[in-house]
Amino acid sequence: MIRSMRRAGSIATVLAVTLMLQGCVVGAVVGTAGAVVGGTARAAGAVVGASVDAVTTSDAETRARAERQQREYEREQRRCEQRQRQGKRC
Repeated sequence: MIRSMRRAGSIATVLAVTLMLQGCVVGAVVGTAGAVVGGTARAAGAVVGASVDAVTTSDAETRARAERQQREYEREQRRCEQRQRQGKRC
């Protein structure tokens, strides 16, 4: 009788521990899934942000492009003047 009570107690303990561990496993799986989903959402947000940055032009970029084009135009004008002084066509 005592033997069967010990066996029943052991089985109950094993079952209780198993049920508790399942909760831990489920919690770990849910936590991992949440981290994966959160990481994916952050990565998607970064991609969207990079896409918007690639499509839009800031004021500084617009100014820099205009200055570069102005320098190229002035450089070409100086070359043309030099060619004209040498009697060549532009």
